[in-house]
Amino acid sequence: MNGASREALAAARERLDALTDSTSVDAVQLADELAAVTALLDREPSLRRVFTDPAQPGEAKAELVRRLIGGQVGETTVDVVSGMVRSRWSQSRDLVDSLEELANIADLTAAEKANTLDDVEDELFRFGRIVTSNTELRAALTDRSASASAKVELLHRLLGGRAKPATERLVTRLVTAPRGRSLESGLESLSKLAAERRDRVVAVVTSAVPLSDGQKQRLGAALTKLYGRRMHLNLDVDPEVVGGIRVQVGDEVINGSLADRLEDAARRMAS
Repeated sequence: MNGASREALAAARERLDALTDSTSVDAVQLADELAAVTALLDREPSLRRVFTDPAQPGEAKAELVRRLIGGQVGETTVDVVSGMVRSRWSQSRDLVDSLEELANIADLTAAEKANTLDDVEDELFRFGRIVTSNTELRAALTDRSASASAKVELLHRLLGGRAKPATERLVTRLVTAPRGRSLESGLESLSKLAAERRDRVVAVVTSAVPLSDGQKQRLGAALTKLYGRRMHLNLDVDPEVVGGIRVQVGDEVINGSLADRLEDAARRMAS
């Protein structure tokens, strides 16, 4: 992707992260529903052209999303898709590709919350190696004359109870809806997405009051520079942290007054 589509996907990924930070959001359900919307737009080119038409007001397209899928999927899914259609896209196909990527990220988020993301990354890589070396298995999984249910059953026999649930869901979705990709390239993309997800650093930030957008950006930039890795902020509010902030990165805890920490963040950004 390039230009507007790349920016739209980045914004959608940030929104997805913000939503899935909430413990009330079922990441697995969100993944399934985003995959269903992907399938809908994949088979309805006229609909995806409407959703990516720059001449149409963003709010009008968001309202169409609500009328079309509201009541069939959860409010979180409606929120994500509505935000995406408000954005500008270089090509209508980019919207569908991005929806699919968000569905996969939601499943990886579920694995992350279950502390199985490392296992999922390893399983995706190893399954890709198995497919590459086993021509009969590859043929069975890519046979266009075979039904989706037959492929699901085969994958369940291969992975059920042996691989993490997220791995089985991701591979099953790829096999039953390849969307023009080879099985090998699809597995490679999933492996890269899992590796990218695993490589991010999560900072749990607890403050007495919600941080402003500017405060979040400055703090995130300072922590990224301090740790040398991409930083994702999980934000929480606790009135007991009176006038202050608490940041936990792994086992390390940083305490200090909110003003002091943000001033330090500004200094780090300037240096």
